[in-house]
Amino acid sequence: MKNILTWFFCLGAITGTIAFLNPISNKLSDLISNNNTLVFKDANIYQKKKSYGYVQLTKDFVPYSFQDILNIYYSVINAGWDTFTFYCPEEYSDCLNDVETISGDELILTHLNNYVHPFNSFTNVKTQMKESGEITLNVYYLYDEAKINLINQKVDEILKQLNIDNMNDYDKIKTIHDYIINNTKYDIERNESNNSKYNSYTAYGPLFEGLATCNGYTDLMAIFLSKMGYDNYKIATTPEEISYSATGHIWNAVYLKTDDNKYEWRHLDLTWDDPVSSDGKDNLTHDYFLVTTEGMHSADNKGTAIEEHNFNPKFYLEFK
Repeated sequence: MKNILTWFFCLGAITGTIAFLNPISNKLSDLISNNNTLVFKDANIYQKKKSYGYVQLTKDFVPYSFQDILNIYYSVINAGWDTFTFYCPEEYSDCLNDVETISGDELILTHLNNYVHPFNSFTNVKTQMKESGEITLNVYYLYDEAKINLINQKVDEILKQLNIDNMNDYDKIKTIHDYIINNTKYDIERNESNNSKYNSYTAYGPLFEGLATCNGYTDLMAIFLSKMGYDNYKIATTPEEISYSATGHIWNAVYLKTDDNKYEWRHLDLTWDDPVSSDGKDNLTHDYFLVTTEGMHSADNKGTAIEEHNFNPKFYLEFK
């Protein structure tokens, strides 16, 4: 919940850490072994088998461009791998510089993180680089196994309770949208003090504590959408797009069949459909429910114009 004149703490801290390994030990290791063998594990069950305009799944982990490296990061994180090592080829002279750019840019990492399933989203990616071109990614994920199991069990219970199987796409998503809002309040304490005892920044908060920031609303909706079989990702505006904010805002994007039988990407923002009122009364709107970008900005301009949805389309090409 929120008041249209009030800004909220939404985006959590997404960080990337870069470490250059000691060049002496680097050269010694190259003398010992120079086979550059890639080691693959099985992806977890939350891997999306999807490519998007900004990032694409890859099975080729030898990069030759900036986009190739971005795709490797996405594919590793999307698979749920804790660690992965790949190697820069000799002919890609800018490889280490490009890795350093991606791994050190929190905006790039924030937008990339929005394309994976919430259970594969990370809080930090630590990148270790050797002068020889060996790159190791260590990924630290937001959700642990215990929280994932609890959330999955509760979401399955709610889907069974709401009995949505015979509904059309619009009604299915609307039923979940309304359920989350009717059972959730905005965590004003976290917004005002950047501190809260609640897990409102994850899907656990709205499910078990009845409190959420925009991260919590969006993660929970994304989990429901994925459970129901809808291709979806999250969209973020970051401080570069919002002049008065040091954090940002986040909401859902979902791909579905529209009334004219065409498949389109639409916006879905539960945070702004759950407005805070001065008298504490619960409210539910559908101003930001399955709207086009034009429709979303039109809703923004009702009353006080806002900037929270001024996303950068270069990161979300489906809405360009």
